Amino acid sequence: MADEVLTTREGGVLVITLNRPEARNAVNGALAQGLADALDELDGDRAITVGVLTGAGGTFSSGMDLKAFLRGETPVIGDRGLAGITTRGPEKPIIAAVEGYALAGGCEIALACDMIVASREAKFGLPEAKRSLVAAAGGLFRLPERIPRNIAMEYALTGEFFTAEQAHGWGLLNRITEPGGALDAALELARLVAQSGPLAVAATKKIVQESPDWPAAERWKRQGEIVGPVMTSADAREGATAFAEKRAPVWKGE
Repeated sequence: MADEVLTTREGGVLVITLNRPEARNAVNGALAQGLADALDELDGDRAITVGVLTGAGGTFSSGMDLKAFLRGETPVIGDRGLAGITTRGPEKPIIAAVEGYALAGGCEIALACDMIVASREAKFGLPEAKRSLVAAAGGLFRLPERIPRNIAMEYALTGEFFTAEQAHGWGLLNRITEPGGALDAALELARLVAQSGPLAVAATKKIVQESPDWPAAERWKRQGEIVGPVMTSADAREGATAFAEKRAPVWKGE
């Protein structure tokens, strides 16, 4: 994996760190490939249930590296999209831990995550319109899905930044912390997720994510197709057995 992205493991949690602090974790080709590789690691390891995505140096990400772009680098990875995450994210849940700025593509990376934890001093924004550009990595449909539509419209059109306090009030954030506390709070949330069965966690994310687009007449059928293999798994039997025996379950992801 490229040095531009670092990974560490804490039990069932994979911590992924964007590691270009000298460039405020701006997305170049190497960082995009590194993040895509890290998401493959997250999805491919049965021992990992959830990921946490953060940035080194007190900044989440300032978006696409325009200098690298002018040199011909394209920070888009196959069907994963910008930074290796915005078009196709991981199958397992991922939590953004935001300190400092999450702007432009950096904001879109955070929005591509399933949950967001942020410091009170964090700033978010889609400033592309100020440069006659368009936030085309998912921000223009994800933001109005997660905060009031008229508020999303205002900030997308003006390109102004909004604060973590505002974002928390609109319901965008799962947790808000004191400065420097975003990663610890995200890890605390991730550990809670990791206590659940990994097959059930992945299936639950899939249903929550995809069901809004399901025709009403097909909801139960489509849900059953996802749930069925989980309910007949060894982990489901382990969960029931552990409950009956009043002990913590030991998940195998199978």
